[in-house]
Amino acid sequence: MRNLTDQLTQYAEYHRDPRNIATHFVGIPMIVLALAVLLSRPSFALAAWPLAAVPLSPAWLLFGASTLYYLVLDVPLGIMMAAVAALSLTFGAWLAQQSTATWLAGGIGLFVVGWVFQFVGHMAYEHRKPAFVDDLVGLVIGPLFVLAEALFGLGWRPALREAIEAKAGPTRINPPRGHAAR
Repeated sequence: MRNLTDQLTQYAEYHRDPRNIATHFVGIPMIVLALAVLLSRPSFALAAWPLAAVPLSPAWLLFGASTLYYLVLDVPLGIMMAAVAALSLTFGAWLAQQSTATWLAGGIGLFVVGWVFQFVGHMAYEHRKPAFVDDLVGLVIGPLFVLAEALFGLGWRPALREAIEAKAGPTRINPPRGHAAR
């Protein structure tokens, strides 16, 4: 299994243009919320003990598995992603309790608009296909990448950022004409 640096580096290689990264700061959270919304129906109660029940849904299974993977990669970042998952699941469960039309419109709307942002970023700015096209793990690493990039902007773990940029290269705005994108 690849470690955190390897996973983030591979993803970063597809995301060197700051404008593309910016579209991901909008698109990926929208897609994550859409999955939380759309997968929060159906839900069922799993009796944890006689006095309480824990509602489970496909969203809980997806976010739980993803969070475990993030924790294996890096405990501090995994804990932060667990907080993001909890907020997403809370919103998803709330919207799933609304009317079917509201639930579907909210979930599908978030999903479609989120993917539009993703593809605009790759087509208009990066000029490179999304990372998940070559490796489906990119679908799980995308949210982690966005959180890590936000934290890097706050000065978090500069050694990790430097290790990623040493392999993937620094972000760029417009490569020279004729320069092949990495």
